[in-house]
Amino acid sequence: MTTPAPSERPLHIPEEVAADIERRIQGSGFASVDAFVGYVLARLLERPSDVPFSEEDEQRIRDRLRSLGYID
Repeated sequence: MTTPAPSERPLHIPEEVAADIERRIQGSGFASVDAFVGYVLARLLERPSDVPFSEEDEQRIRDRLRSLGYID
């Protein structure tokens, strides 16, 4: 694993997800899984959200991320 550039942050995803992305980006012009994931997340954040997460939704998401080991 390479050290991220100062303006980047490491993101851990399940290996099977990374493998699926690698298959999907073959011949697409994306140089890496990192480039694809960064692009997709940036596009998602550009969309205005009409409905904010409720506190219950946010807690459910936090619980799920915790159970997957993404957050403490």
